[in-house]
Amino acid sequence: MAATLVHLLSIIFCLIFQFSNALTPDYYLQTCPKAEATITRAVRRSIIKDKTAPAALLRLHFHDCFIRGCDASVLLDSKGNNKAEKDGPPNISLHAYYVIDNAKKELETMCPGVVSCADILAVAARDAVALSGGPTWDVPKGRKDGRVSKANDSLQLPFPTFSISQLQQSFSKRGLSLDDLVVLSGSGARGSNIFKTTSYMNLELKSSAPATGTGGHTLGFSHCSSFQNRIHSFNNATDVDPSMSPSFAASLRRICPMHNKVKNAGANLDFTPNSFDNVYYKLLLKGKSIFSSDQALLAASRTKALVAKFATYEKEFFDAFAKSMIKMSSIDGGGTEIRLNCGFVN
Repeated sequence: MAATLVHLLSIIFCLIFQFSNALTPDYYLQTCPKAEATITRAVRRSIIKDKTAPAALLRLHFHDCFIRGCDASVLLDSKGNNKAEKDGPPNISLHAYYVIDNAKKELETMCPGVVSCADILAVAARDAVALSGGPTWDVPKGRKDGRVSKANDSLQLPFPTFSISQLQQSFSKRGLSLDDLVVLSGSGARGSNIFKTTSYMNLELKSSAPATGTGGHTLGFSHCSSFQNRIHSFNNATDVDPSMSPSFAASLRRICPMHNKVKNAGANLDFTPNSFDNVYYKLLLKGKSIFSSDQALLAASRTKALVAKFATYEKEFFDAFAKSMIKMSSIDGGGTEIRLNCGFVN
């Protein structure tokens, strides 16, 4: 009887603990009611000065959640012998950290030690999408910041050369479905495809962040190195990936020759780089995608059908994207603190 009572009490305690740590949109309603408005202002100010900020913020959030969960570990600076995530190979080009830092500084003045860096990052990603013409949603909040950040862990991110089975496995490990994979690939989160920057069809040279293999490709830009495998020495039979539009591949080859010497050469991920829209899916169906991992979405009947649906119905993409972002941003990072400075543990 005593053992049963102890077991029952332990279950009740666990349920109370889980409930108290549950994410909720109203998490700061009493403790810092102006938190979201403060973050939104910081994002809005950054976009006025830097048109690449939305893509960068969305990518930051994706890269954070895909490593240790959404715990803001991607924001921690390297210290001593520890090389942090932000200095890992796939993350070298991440930027717009200043947006999070600026918001955090204001919030610490307003509500000291209350709002986590992980929550700031989640809200900023939402605002980046909404302020670029995309959907908005209520961001569940209550995340805690983590204390561990290791550069080698960044290699767990999906690569731009991944096949559909590799992508599915990568997303599945994070509790994300095949549908989430297609949705987040079209957003910019995975590698900044949804937010792009100049004329896509003219493929201008641009200095910006290279994309990784998935997520959010309606915003962004990619360096030549991320898609070189598709336009040079594709296989023993052909130099160029045959799934690519010939004219599109020729344009990429002009910008990115075999022995490219231009450091910042590359291409926008679609021709509306600063807008959140469904153009990414339309181009994908025309053989005008940048990455192998994008083309991989057409390799399975389920993912191909979703690509076709989102290319036709933008609202359905927007609705699905909001749901997938809430799901991804809720991946538990196991954080335990509220950092006073997003770059350092307390």
